Amino acid sequence: MDKSLAIVLIGLLVPLLAACTGNTPASDTAPAAATAPPATFAAPAESATEVPTATAQSAPEAPVTSEAADSTQDVIHDIVRIPTGDERQVPEIRDIASWINSEPLTFGEQRGKVVLVDFWTYTCINCIRTFPFLKVWHEKYKDHGLVIVGVHAPEFDFEKERDNVVRATEEFGITWPVAQDNEMGTWRAFNNRFWPAKYLVDAEGRIRYTHFGEGSYEETELWIRSLLIEAGADLSRVSADTAPEPTHSSAAGAASPGLGLTRELYAGYERNLGTLLSRSAPPYVAQREYFENRDSEYNYQDPGDYENHFLYIQGLWRNEAERLVHARSTDGYEDYLATKFFATSVNAVMAPGEGEPLKVRVLLDDEPISPENAGVDVMFDGPDGPYIFVDGWRLYNIVTLAEFEGHVLKLSSNSPDFSLFAYTFGAYEGGEPAKVGPNG
Repeated sequence: MDKSLAIVLIGLLVPLLAACTGNTPASDTAPAAATAPPATFAAPAESATEVPTATAQSAPEAPVTSEAADSTQDVIHDIVRIPTGDERQVPEIRDIASWINSEPLTFGEQRGKVVLVDFWTYTCINCIRTFPFLKVWHEKYKDHGLVIVGVHAPEFDFEKERDNVVRATEEFGITWPVAQDNEMGTWRAFNNRFWPAKYLVDAEGRIRYTHFGEGSYEETELWIRSLLIEAGADLSRVSADTAPEPTHSSAAGAASPGLGLTRELYAGYERNLGTLLSRSAPPYVAQREYFENRDSEYNYQDPGDYENHFLYIQGLWRNEAERLVHARSTDGYEDYLATKFFATSVNAVMAPGEGEPLKVRVLLDDEPISPENAGVDVMFDGPDGPYIFVDGWRLYNIVTLAEFEGHVLKLSSNSPDFSLFAYTFGAYEGGEPAKVGPNG
């Protein structure tokens, strides 16, 4: 890493040592540090996506992801109970671009029912991991007065496209009403900051319970049942059993910061500059040239010395607000993006640009990734294998490991249309528990 950049990053870390949760949800610790991180600087856990308190110039109002809390870690529980007598009325749905699976509805029309408001976006892995539980609750309680309303609040511009969201709801099996909150009007009305975020509204229209992030599904279901019974529902013949939650790796919770779960990594300069300016954490890209060449092509040189929690660039790439775009055609996959990670699973938000679907080669520790370590989106047929066939603007599962380990991942494509938006990492035993796309 460039020494002058390392000095900048270390300077950012110093004020964070006394406030690890300053810009993250209560269930999270702060993102892990740069080179040689101080022992007191905690690695991220898996939970929810949060809006930054400071953003880059002209940055959109959008959350920055950090991953979910492991019960083995010494962190604050991520359940938020609204004190009795201090409930607030649910704000009304507003500024919706379109509705999916439903005609337009209002919360006022749902009085007498219990409403679960779920804020999500379709490339958010933390949101995706909650879908199996939401689907079970929908089936168990929809005839007993529960209404789930999904509020799709986009993180990236392509998530504003109705066709993309419709396709995602179909692939994930979401059948309840979904409101496209493209302008974040309902998000702001709730004063929400996280993906996923769940708000339970009682029959009188009061918010009685909120939960940010993954997990605590049993407790959330008990709240659903309590509010339904309070509203007059008979649940005597409806099982209260909740499916078991996936288990986080104990190794991830016990690891030192430099060896802990890798934070989410953003490839676009808006969030990199936003994080830099907020002084909440180091930026995600570890090369100074990245910050000096916005919206332009630059031939990056891989420093070859990797640290956990950073993205490294080799070759000709264009640095855009939300993504890195490969900026030339190649023959031998010589341009790549590298990251040293510690996790049991790796997912990436990628896109083929406006061109044809493309192939992205996957190397783990400079070797073709093995079938045992490959995610569900990795293919092995043909001379280009192992590779990911990037045919849509979505999240792709790249790595799934049996145990929590550290490796170097390199992605490369010969296509000039290849785009990377973000990496997300997981620490569940056995790898990624969620179905992240049509190949999942």
